[in-house]
Amino acid sequence: MTQKLRIALLQMHIEAGNPETNYAKLSSMLEEAVAQPNKPDIIVFPEMWNTGYALTEINELADREGERTKALISDFSRKHNVNIVAGSIAEKKPDGVYNTIHAFDRQGNEIGEYSKIHLFRLMDEEKYLAAGDQPGKLTIEGADAGMMICYDIRFPELSRKLALEGAKLLIVPAEWPHPRLHHWRTLLTARAIENQMYVIACNRVGTSGTTEFFGHSMVLDPWGETIVEGGDEEAILYAEIDLSVVDTVRAKIPVFEDRRPTLY
Repeated sequence: MTQKLRIALLQMHIEAGNPETNYAKLSSMLEEAVAQPNKPDIIVFPEMWNTGYALTEINELADREGERTKALISDFSRKHNVNIVAGSIAEKKPDGVYNTIHAFDRQGNEIGEYSKIHLFRLMDEEKYLAAGDQPGKLTIEGADAGMMICYDIRFPELSRKLALEGAKLLIVPAEWPHPRLHHWRTLLTARAIENQMYVIACNRVGTSGTTEFFGHSMVLDPWGETIVEGGDEEAILYAEIDLSVVDTVRAKIPVFEDRRPTLY
């Protein structure tokens, strides 16, 4: 299994209600990411990048069965020999619109799908979106990983379940707004420390209506130390992780062995 992996986070501005602009922006940033001398092994996008939170129009705007997104990302990952965890999109299925991640390997094969379990009532998600009912798991470059979306990080039970099932990476697309930057940093750091795993979190930037998004996409190591953190501008962030560190940390402080789940 490959131990060292290069990560790229596409911290992009999203035009709410304008999929054409968003697909064009994403495609441009993807091309820039793979043009680097040290090409990334894994590329991650933000949450709901295809439509933004244009929820009143979401039935019309959502990608039907994810077909457009899956075709684009599958082709790109195969052409450029790169793994892509394609943020999340508004995806229209027969029973509703879901906030869904699709992930692809270097050959363009889909290797994971996850629909957001916890819908964020402060942004009326529950009025327009359907909730997923399965945790997000995948194997990427031989490593078990978990997927969560934005509000999910406020639920430590979910990340712990993924860690107990072997995840060494937690990948988190988000549209996390001001004024909760402190919550964003703190919750991501806690998820990394308590589960002794890498956390790879990609947030959007820009303004949508009256809501301002601050970026600060992050990669955290299993000690909770920051490897890279973005600012509040559109950018591509790069980081290198070493999966062997997960085993080292878990051996040094044996949290999982010392759990007493019969008491809680």
